[in-house]
Amino acid sequence: MRILILGGTVFLSREVARQAVARGHDVTCLARGTSGPPVTGAAFVTADRDTGISAYAGLEGDWDAVIDVARKPQQVQDALLALSGSSSHWSFVSSASVYAANDTPGADETAERLAPMAVVDGRYTDPADGEYGQAKASCEDLVRELGPANVLVTRPGLIAGPEDDSDRFGYWPARLAQERSPVLIPAMAAESMTQTIDVRDLALWLVTGAEESRTGSFNAMGPSVPFGELLALAADAAGFHGSFRSADPQWLHEQGVAYWAGNESLPLWLPEEYGGFCTRSTEAALNAGLMLRPVEQTVRDVLDDEQERGIYRERKSGLSTARETVLLAALDVA
Repeated sequence: MRILILGGTVFLSREVARQAVARGHDVTCLARGTSGPPVTGAAFVTADRDTGISAYAGLEGDWDAVIDVARKPQQVQDALLALSGSSSHWSFVSSASVYAANDTPGADETAERLAPMAVVDGRYTDPADGEYGQAKASCEDLVRELGPANVLVTRPGLIAGPEDDSDRFGYWPARLAQERSPVLIPAMAAESMTQTIDVRDLALWLVTGAEESRTGSFNAMGPSVPFGELLALAADAAGFHGSFRSADPQWLHEQGVAYWAGNESLPLWLPEEYGGFCTRSTEAALNAGLMLRPVEQTVRDVLDDEQERGIYRERKSGLSTARETVLLAALDVA
């Protein structure tokens, strides 16, 4: 197949390109090229999608499939206007963040979505902080409205695996591989659920979706695993024999520790009202061919990747050593 990947140089889209090439497809990646080179075997077109339809001028011919991971609705609209007439299948990677509520365990693809972003003078503004879900909902609508007859919308939650540059999932295996104890965790988190899909499994789903002209909207996520069980898997992989120190979630919040991701956060920790975020139904995707490796394998592979990149490196998500030390000392006094 002749496959165009809008992206192809970072994490998920790079893994899609890698697997598509490995399966013998003729792969072209279109990106700015500032985040890294394309995978070996893929052609590369340098373009800035913020310049509009002109960004696609370097592409020629018809495409059996286009795979897009964008989060800006205007980029998606421009790509569709330029390419949908020459593509047989369009695959858009959306997000579980499009859902309006996160408190219902087992919710499936029919759950209510957020309202899309407003259009001003026929164009979309770039999403502001907090508008990620709305932006992805807008992208979904555009793909369905302007795309070819065969459209696949995939909604993952947290994606993990080697080369993850968000540092969310990898924080815990890396932290447990460090020779420091105790490890600070939120008190409520042991029973809280996590739901992570391995980037390699998601990439395979996208490539086979193109091969099979798969259509529809699917939650593509991993199994729901209690946070305590995930910590046990990470501890086993890292050979961690130290202790954990639980802190009350309200106390952590008062200390300025962030939820989920980002600087000075405790990754994968979510507010109580997000009780359904990591328990969404994946039955439809599993029935349609989604294949998932064991979470234990992802943990071990992520730890290998973290050790190669440096478990003490500066991270985008998680607590720094200094910050965790201060919090543990304050907890002893509290």
